[in-house]
Amino acid sequence: MSQPVSRPAQAAAPALSRNVRIALYVIVAFLFWASLYFYVPTLPTYVAGVTGNLAAVGTVLSMYGLWQALLRFPLGLVTDWVGRRKPFILGGLVMAALGAWVMASSTTIPGLAVGRGLTGFAAAAWVPMVVIFSALFKPEEAVMASAILTVASSLGRMTATGLNGTFNTAGGYGLAFTVAAAVAGAAILLLLPVREDPQPRKQPSLASLGHLIRRRDVLLPALLSALSQYGAWATSFGFIPILARDLGATDITLSLLSTINLALYTAGNLSVTALAGRFAPRRIVTYTFALLGVAIAGLVIAPSVGWLYVMQVLIGAATGIGYPVLMGSSIRFVEGPERATAMGLHQAVYAIGMFAGPWFSGILAGALGLRPMFGFTAAFCLILGILGARYMPDRMGS
Repeated sequence: MSQPVSRPAQAAAPALSRNVRIALYVIVAFLFWASLYFYVPTLPTYVAGVTGNLAAVGTVLSMYGLWQALLRFPLGLVTDWVGRRKPFILGGLVMAALGAWVMASSTTIPGLAVGRGLTGFAAAAWVPMVVIFSALFKPEEAVMASAILTVASSLGRMTATGLNGTFNTAGGYGLAFTVAAAVAGAAILLLLPVREDPQPRKQPSLASLGHLIRRRDVLLPALLSALSQYGAWATSFGFIPILARDLGATDITLSLLSTINLALYTAGNLSVTALAGRFAPRRIVTYTFALLGVAIAGLVIAPSVGWLYVMQVLIGAATGIGYPVLMGSSIRFVEGPERATAMGLHQAVYAIGMFAGPWFSGILAGALGLRPMFGFTAAFCLILGILGARYMPDRMGS
């Protein structure tokens, strides 16, 4: 009886090296955030062109934060449970492309709201992106991994917002949405060949979540982060562009207003290490909310677009310095495996501010007008921010 002829096994495609995977994830992170920000500087005025109802404008803009608030924490639990993260990142990029396409093709408020909601769903995929990228580094290199991603995401945002006005001038509002969808597609193609090492499955534990919610040292910084995001998304990414348009700003100007805000936000992030060594978290947070309140109050009397540039600088610096301090304070005294849960909780809570900022300020602007709304927002952030900061630690913890 003849023996079957053995055939050599087909050689598997060589795995990408660690350095190549790191480089690809950095590029994907850049493209990920760029795809979500190409249209952001003029999105408020684009929506306002569909409806003169500022409450409706705020509702559309708020969908981005709403879906992040709903999905960020559960998505982290699900990815831990299945032990895979790359499929969720790919899904997020698909949603980014689809959301941009829906907004570009919609001429109604419900359609725009659906499109903006899809981009919020996409942004929630940043949670598994951070985890999968950090896994490529040794534990002692975690800070470096975080810094690399922060720089890549910041450059993606600033590049996208900086080009927004040029795209609008060259091809109308639709071009920025089209480029955003194409960039998300390019990120998908880059990510597909990158192999993910499966991780052990982790059973979700809601008991630890309930325990953390009851801890003031965890929940208070998260609530203050939500308040800071409320102020930023009611103004910089909400209704400042509409005020700027009323003052005669062009699309190029709106683009620069967003870019300078993000540049100062990034600079604020990078300055925290030096500040944290000299000042207690309570003092830093108090100063940032004072600065945020003053900057938003300045919008009430803004006489020109040039004035808005100054306010955008101050808002960017205040939120850029405050966010990492509040994030660090939220997990500083949390030990062991609960730290990742605390991080997810913080991100979910601050996303509530990204939703509430444009939504509630849109209602106020529709009822009272733009400038009175800015006055209310300034007082709200200033008073609650400073009062909340009083209950934070007055010294650095270990």
